[in-house]
Amino acid sequence: MNLRRRRTALAGVGALTAGLLLTSPQSAQAANLVQNPGFETAGTDDMPYCWEKSGWGDNDFAFATVPDAHSGARAMKVTLTRRTEGDRKALITESADCAPAVSAGRQYDLGLWYKTTTPDANITVFRHDTTAGWQYWTDLKTLDTASAWTPATVRTPEVPAGTDRITWGVSVYGTGSATTDDYTMDQVPDVVPPDRCTGTNAQCADGTWSVLPTRNPVRSMHSVVLSNGKVLLIAGSGNSEENFDAGTFTSAVYDPAKGTYKVVPTPKDMFCAGHVQLQDGRVLVMSGNKAYPVAGGHGYEGFKDSYVFDPKTETYSRTNDLNDGHWYPSATELGNGDVISFGGLREDSTGSVTAELWSDGDQRWQPLWKVHQTWSYWGLYPAMILMQDGRLFYTGSHVFGNNIPGTGSAIYDYGAGTVTQIPGLRNKDERDQSASVLLPPAQDQRVLTIGGGNIDSNPDANRLTDVIDLKQPDPSYVAGPPIPQGTVDLGNGRTAETGGQGKMYVSAVLLPDGKVLETGGALHNRADPVYESSLYDPGTGTFDPVAADPESRGYHSSAFLLPDGRVMATGDNPGNGTWNHNVSIYTPPYLYQGSRPAITSLIDQEWKYGDTQRITVDRPIARAELIRPAAVTHSSDPNQRFVDLPLSVDGGNVDLNVTNNPNIAPPGWYMLFAVDANGVPSVARWVHLTGPSALSAAAPHVHSFADSLTGKVAGPGEKRAAQKVSPTISGCDRHYGSVNVCVPTVFPPEVKRTATARCAWLKRNHYGRLRVNGGDDPLGLDRDRDAIACGKGDVPRR
Repeated sequence: MNLRRRRTALAGVGALTAGLLLTSPQSAQAANLVQNPGFETAGTDDMPYCWEKSGWGDNDFAFATVPDAHSGARAMKVTLTRRTEGDRKALITESADCAPAVSAGRQYDLGLWYKTTTPDANITVFRHDTTAGWQYWTDLKTLDTASAWTPATVRTPEVPAGTDRITWGVSVYGTGSATTDDYTMDQVPDVVPPDRCTGTNAQCADGTWSVLPTRNPVRSMHSVVLSNGKVLLIAGSGNSEENFDAGTFTSAVYDPAKGTYKVVPTPKDMFCAGHVQLQDGRVLVMSGNKAYPVAGGHGYEGFKDSYVFDPKTETYSRTNDLNDGHWYPSATELGNGDVISFGGLREDSTGSVTAELWSDGDQRWQPLWKVHQTWSYWGLYPAMILMQDGRLFYTGSHVFGNNIPGTGSAIYDYGAGTVTQIPGLRNKDERDQSASVLLPPAQDQRVLTIGGGNIDSNPDANRLTDVIDLKQPDPSYVAGPPIPQGTVDLGNGRTAETGGQGKMYVSAVLLPDGKVLETGGALHNRADPVYESSLYDPGTGTFDPVAADPESRGYHSSAFLLPDGRVMATGDNPGNGTWNHNVSIYTPPYLYQGSRPAITSLIDQEWKYGDTQRITVDRPIARAELIRPAAVTHSSDPNQRFVDLPLSVDGGNVDLNVTNNPNIAPPGWYMLFAVDANGVPSVARWVHLTGPSALSAAAPHVHSFADSLTGKVAGPGEKRAAQKVSPTISGCDRHYGSVNVCVPTVFPPEVKRTATARCAWLKRNHYGRLRVNGGDDPLGLDRDRDAIACGKGDVPRR
């Protein structure tokens, strides 16, 4: 019995750069790479030659060679009569003699004939890493129940670097049986189209940025791509005390096709709320700003109100209230369509320890007694990413100051009520407004964190990146490559970054070619913008510097993918209280690589888990994927994900195999991209992914990843009301200027602790006239006590 399937070693990811032009399946004359494909030759352990028993978990099972064959005299039958967890599968033997040799970057067509009595059967592939050994790779296709012999074919993703062999078979993970026969495996022909640069060399290598002629009419810090292709830009008061006092709360809907904005009435100050798309395409907006801070009094306050925005009517409607206030809350959609939320500030400015649960079935927030609580304080905008088994991974990315105690990263099990610390995150207290992203494809369960700083201590933001593979039994962050350095404007023009200088306020955007664009940022708390962008390749684990956004994109900025494959960037709110209304558009290099493939027909826009969905394309494609539309603010979009759709190719007809696990792709609207071998994507088509098919009712194939955690485990703590939080949590000293002006509580490290140096820094950063609020002057900026900071009498004349 091969019990190694329960444990996974370091898993690689598919090399996502183009290498093949995928054409029709390999010719019949090509050699079948599977040995003993029809089980006709006997082997050992009651198994045919080159086949082995595999699987894991608590189940009763049987393996049998049966005479009910598709051809020849034998077929393989795997049966589960009882199952609590796990699966059983007959796999090609893990040996150099039996497992087919493969080449990195190539793709392979897998085929078999089958009969099943259960909808819970899947074609599963393992790979041999030349360093880490055998390990799970991916599930490719759910098999429909079939009483008669039925063919199934599917194409692998590009073989990851470091892989020399694969093995595969059918996993049975529900009671019933799967009988299989006549396996085939063919290498997809290696036909590479010529590179066709349609722009300058620089455009084809680095892409280009442009600034739109029409400016964003609102001070938006929340960006949500809607299922009709438009973009909801939420401002609320826009971090403006004047707007708040006047009750001027705004949103705008941007139409990329027309380049126009429509300002939308907004019922409440949704400044620094949480938001997420519901599975029907509406946007759930939770909490926001009840009050701005008062010097010497309270800090920011979060209200309990919650709203839903309807893209069809472009209006907000109120839901029932949350159980607590949550200014800066998280929002993660679960596999059943529910939404879970943590953190933020309460109505009294303390930290909320209340977990909130939105029921998609009830269309309302659940009362407190229905929600499992650990009474944990997760901070502000804690990045909570849904794992393939329904647990949540807190990446360590957050907003404002220090991280949570411990290692700064954790796995949260809502059902068990446990929080397990995860090691490896470097400088965990300097990941304030870093970015975290579930790397492509979501099936690989790898997370990248990028950059960060700390507005309380205000050091130079860092270049750190860390990567974690959640498929490991005991996952830990490992160091990734440093962010490429750009230029920084310290108030006297741009200069090259040096040493360990990186950036916080980072935006990370999943692109349809499988890379990640990181862009924007600043070196310090609401100051010193950094101009740098780069593409991270999950296959090689490297950054490639590309063209930088010409606009400053620091605090309250965001960047996100549009359905046409471009990236939109908006916002910037420096400490002097100003706002950047200019909007930038990035055209990635893949849009300069020749004409785009097109999805010429989409048979069905409504998709179910475990489905096979057919599209037609105007020319061969290398891959297809679903990308969840953005809902981003403050460098945080924990729901962003790229879901691979393994292909079954027949000329221009391409069948897309949809994951049966809703934790991999939570229900809702997705952008469907088809991508050619040069990495050029189609324009996206919108598809709606919802519950399992009534005919198949397939259960999710959940794997035993991260099941041997050794980190410190905490169960539910004692019930409490709140976590004490400093009123200066936002890193702003409210003794100076208006509330939308942020004089830092701690100046950047190069600024001396003198009134002269501090006032010079404030002047370089265009703070203007700063009144002193009250009688306190903690930063020593009003030496002549005239209630004006950095006035003529406060700075000695030379």
